[in-house]
Amino acid sequence: KYLKSPVCVCVCHVQTLLSEKVTQMMDWTSKRSVIKMNGDKFRRFVKAPPRNYSVFIMFTALQPQRQCGVCRQADEEFQVLANSWRYSSAFTNKIFFASVDFDEGSDVFQMLNMNSAPTFLHFPHKGKPRRADTYELQVRGFSAEQLARWVADRTDVQIRVIRPPNYAGPLLLGFLLAVIGGLAYLRRNNLEFLFNKNVWAFSALCFTLIMTSGQMWNHIRGPPYAHKNPSSGQVSYIHGSSQAQFVAETHIVLLFNGAITLGIILLCEAATSDVDIGKRKIMCIAGICLVMLFFSWLLSIFRAKYHGYPYSFLIS
Repeated sequence: KYLKSPVCVCVCHVQTLLSEKVTQMMDWTSKRSVIKMNGDKFRRFVKAPPRNYSVFIMFTALQPQRQCGVCRQADEEFQVLANSWRYSSAFTNKIFFASVDFDEGSDVFQMLNMNSAPTFLHFPHKGKPRRADTYELQVRGFSAEQLARWVADRTDVQIRVIRPPNYAGPLLLGFLLAVIGGLAYLRRNNLEFLFNKNVWAFSALCFTLIMTSGQMWNHIRGPPYAHKNPSSGQVSYIHGSSQAQFVAETHIVLLFNGAITLGIILLCEAATSDVDIGKRKIMCIAGICLVMLFFSWLLSIFRAKYHGYPYSFLIS
């Protein structure tokens, strides 16, 4: 009889354990693209060696009592990414997608000193996570396409994002065109409104306000509406960096720009209108108040995002 050396026995044990872990991860992935993990699963399949696969984990707080609307939006995009990988022809057992909910794995949050959600981390198959393995959510947003680029940066695995068909956009466009066509047909004998300069001026002004408030950036990057700290419950509507923004922030800026524009219009009307002097004074005072107040608030937002900016107006 020949005795196996301790090294051979150890290698065989490691290979067996690794094979069991990969088989289990593949079995979970076959049932759902994003594997739900608690503290035990995280320690066994992510932290403990051996491991020859990478894991991308979304740390979230989806329970209703957490009131994390951003978490639900990020979860939908993460599911789109994971489904695109699972049903891809290039699918392998080299990367997996998982999630840890705060209420099911609070010990994992404590282990990683994590106090905010959602957060995306990459655990490479070798070594510890580096700084680049933490996804810059506030800068890049949480759209599936941006997450796929991050996955490609960390693993060289290219994932083509495939979204389920969404007919809301075409239906809404068709409804809008039908309404416009119907109005044009009903007023086919009187189309003077199409040549009304006030209608076109108002339309151009609305388009300008929407674009200058950052709505196109939101469409491209897909940022969260706001950020809620799961520990303190504090909600932030203004992002503290000049490199990112929240959707709520663009709505606030849109409102402020609109109020400033209205104030300037009132000032112009007060100077050129033919109404009595009393109404013109009221329009002038209202216009000055709108411009001063909302421009001051707009400047305060600018100061909060561009740290070190020295100037302020009314509100510091």
